[in-house]
Amino acid sequence: MKGRTIVLDHLNGLEAAALIVDGKLDDLLVDSDGPRPGTIYRAIADRPVKGQGGMFLRTPDGSAFLRQIKGLAPGQPILVQVTGHAEPGKAIPVTQKLLFKSRYVIVTPDAPGTNISRSIRNESERDRLLEIAHEAADGATHGLILRSSCADAEADDIADDIDAMLTLADKVLGDDATQMEVLAEGDGPHILAWRDWVDPADVVTDAGSFEIHEVLDAIERLSQPQVILDGGASMFVEPTRALVAVDVNTGPDVSLAAGIKANMACARALPRALRLRGLGGQITLDLAPMPKKDRRPFETALRQAFRTDNVETTLIGWTPLGHYELQRKRSRLPISEVLK
Repeated sequence: MKGRTIVLDHLNGLEAAALIVDGKLDDLLVDSDGPRPGTIYRAIADRPVKGQGGMFLRTPDGSAFLRQIKGLAPGQPILVQVTGHAEPGKAIPVTQKLLFKSRYVIVTPDAPGTNISRSIRNESERDRLLEIAHEAADGATHGLILRSSCADAEADDIADDIDAMLTLADKVLGDDATQMEVLAEGDGPHILAWRDWVDPADVVTDAGSFEIHEVLDAIERLSQPQVILDGGASMFVEPTRALVAVDVNTGPDVSLAAGIKANMACARALPRALRLRGLGGQITLDLAPMPKKDRRPFETALRQAFRTDNVETTLIGWTPLGHYELQRKRSRLPISEVLK
């Protein structure tokens, strides 16, 4: 089955969205009982953690932790935004850098100016978008980022999006109350699908569509660590408390090139495997044996694979033992939590 299909349904009573590309589950968003990433609080400073240069905050949803904070005294109100899902037993991760994000635009209060996605290279299209932005945001003091989805989009749709996000930003930043409060809810999976899955696709919203489109079967397979790779190789993706371990095996191939072939297949498949399982944090790859001269092509393939992934991932590099390390934002709920 060729093409793209977006399926909006519920999983274990929680709102969920699935992206199917050419008949294969490519992305999965599932809501949680905790605060959604993107939620904005007026929080109250609680107690500093001097060794980490941060501070615990009180919010309506429990304790939050803000890193690298200076000049904040206990009891002082502060605006913060949830950056990801809290690990079990840990505080909600938050930041002071507020972003107001929608399908076409991101409003950046701390970074004035208008910027256009670098993926839009056509000069006439960039000029058109700048004209739309300047007209829609006339007099606004906040910064704007026009997303790649603006390319060839209707001017009215872009202008309406800019107006909605600027209005929300003004409302949140202009609130001068002092008690802790939720000022803006983060987007749920159905809105996130509309916001981020912008390529043309069929959209299915009927109840029970996850079963009809075999999404439930694909999700069930995600509970298994093994991922079959091209050429008969495989990798095992296993989260531990400290990190995510990825072990690459060559399978039945015993040729001299088996190691590099398996590792290149891992590079291509890894973003999807992590994305679908909702895994982040420290990730360590125990790769199949390959000569050191093949490390650079592997890194290039890995960098290319993560370029189109929408979860922030940093490629760290090689360890003395020959493992490869990555750092990935915990912006999603692990599938193991969903399937409990």
